[in-house]
Amino acid sequence: MSLARRISVGVASLAAVGTLIAACPAPAHGHDGHGGHGGGGSHQGHGHPKPDPAVDLQLLALNDFHGNLEPPAGSSGSVNELQPDGTVKAVAAGGVEYLASSLRTARKGHDRSLTVAAGDLVGASPLLSGLFHDEPTVEAMNKIGLDVTSVGNHEFDEGKGELLRLQNGGCHPVDGCYQQGKPFDGADYPYLSANVINDRTGRPLLQPYTVKNVKGVKVGFIGVTLEGTPDIVTAAGVAGLKFLDEAETVNKYTKILKAQGVNAVVALIHEGGVPVSGNYNYDCDAGGAGTGISGSIVDIAKKISPDVDALVTGHTHNSYVCTIPDPAGRPRLVSSASSFGRLYTELDMKYDLRTHDIVRTSVKGSNHVVNRVQPKAADMTALIARWSTLAAPVAGRTIGYISGDIGRGEGETPLGDLIADAQLEYGRTLDPDVQLALTNPGGIRTDLVYPATGSEGDGVVTYAEGFAVQPFSNTVNLTTLTGAQLITALQQQVSGANAGNAEKILQISQGLTYTLDRTKTGADQVVVGSVELNGTPLDPAASYRVAENNFLAGGGDGFTALGQGTDPLVGGDDLAALAAYLTAHSSASAPLAPPAANRVTVIR
Repeated sequence: MSLARRISVGVASLAAVGTLIAACPAPAHGHDGHGGHGGGGSHQGHGHPKPDPAVDLQLLALNDFHGNLEPPAGSSGSVNELQPDGTVKAVAAGGVEYLASSLRTARKGHDRSLTVAAGDLVGASPLLSGLFHDEPTVEAMNKIGLDVTSVGNHEFDEGKGELLRLQNGGCHPVDGCYQQGKPFDGADYPYLSANVINDRTGRPLLQPYTVKNVKGVKVGFIGVTLEGTPDIVTAAGVAGLKFLDEAETVNKYTKILKAQGVNAVVALIHEGGVPVSGNYNYDCDAGGAGTGISGSIVDIAKKISPDVDALVTGHTHNSYVCTIPDPAGRPRLVSSASSFGRLYTELDMKYDLRTHDIVRTSVKGSNHVVNRVQPKAADMTALIARWSTLAAPVAGRTIGYISGDIGRGEGETPLGDLIADAQLEYGRTLDPDVQLALTNPGGIRTDLVYPATGSEGDGVVTYAEGFAVQPFSNTVNLTTLTGAQLITALQQQVSGANAGNAEKILQISQGLTYTLDRTKTGADQVVVGSVELNGTPLDPAASYRVAENNFLAGGGDGFTALGQGTDPLVGGDDLAALAAYLTAHSSASAPLAPPAANRVTVIR
């Protein structure tokens, strides 16, 4: 669909909008680091100065930016900061104008500095980037001096062809070029995908690793994404690709780098952990190495070769700088900088010019807030203004009114209820026999906030705000499921692949109710006898017509039971369904109140 067509549709109806490279490329931006010239100290010997064998190296890291060029709103736009007196303060954070300023300031005084990322820079993006297939974000990352990134699962949202376009450039195959006389050049930085194998060639889809030489300091970077990417991306997005074990892949390419004489190795891993604290500046190692974090990255880190000096991670949108023992029992730093550009990680270390390796015991790290009290980067302000002008015909359209914040979070949420109700109503326009709707929380990317984020006025919901909530362009599909399959799906929220994951609770439409007993474990948490539809117990043998997005209908997020539906019908865009619902059920004089989120009774 051309941009003109997108804008026309958005304004009129508010509807849908190779070869394995043993890489040693030149620095992505033609620089030897981001600082001025300088050197290590020296000492006297036999009357001649000798260079200090160890020099300083700085790495600045980010992850899970998700196209948040403008400061994110609601709970997505702040981080929790632990104060000296033990209280917690929410600090407004994020926005690429401030991120660029933060990184540029952090580089000052550092002769050798590299900026790296651990995936999901694009995908699930707000309208300003998502409407243009994330070309604005790639342009912004070029400008801020990103040197290298791994791929994340969201880099595959639109399939491998689109990922290759983001890397190599070229206008969109459907929408064409967005700016006259300004073709899209692609990313100046390499995307690394060591564990993503092209079925046709049997080789990594993109470079598996790259080596950066900063004033004589050579560092190898290996990039991988989570092996489970096919479980959380649509089948079309990963068609023709195979995803390998993260640790095994990193170890393989570490050996290759070592054979090339590259001893300093950093892994960029789009997989992460869960810290014991939600405060970005907590002491992860207060109880000892490996005690302040849990989750998938712990097992991965313990399997990755001791020859890897640090792990920059992501995916879970959490903040941590922790040490986890490597296979030799030595502590190794593992970091993640939250999400949406609200934080960046600074890793400082020594590089030994004799061994050509990072001194592991010297590696120190900390997360820093991208605060909004610093000057904005003028080039980012200009970038936002240019793309905002192109997006304006769609972005500013009013699609509804709300009387208060409608938020997302863990468990059943007001925003989840609203979206499920919208899909139920839309589904009934396709088939009047539709009885319920389900949606996955991972598809809800931010809150609907009541205070004005622009100039539209309190309570107004614009198309851009709706797009930020549901940016995936999923379709609302209909399938027929048995009561037994629906009960199994509810049980899969708390068992199997989703055991212990509070974020995987399905959002349900009005009329469906049940009890979740958290005092029990596994599938037993779902009280089967309590599952009712409009006050009547669900009949395991009966058939029910269900509306759900295409991701869930394909069994995504571990809900394999939902992938067993019959009589499928592919509907229209999920954002169009939300926009239509808001338009039909709200007005300036009668705004929509936040749903009560009382469909699931939780026993603790």
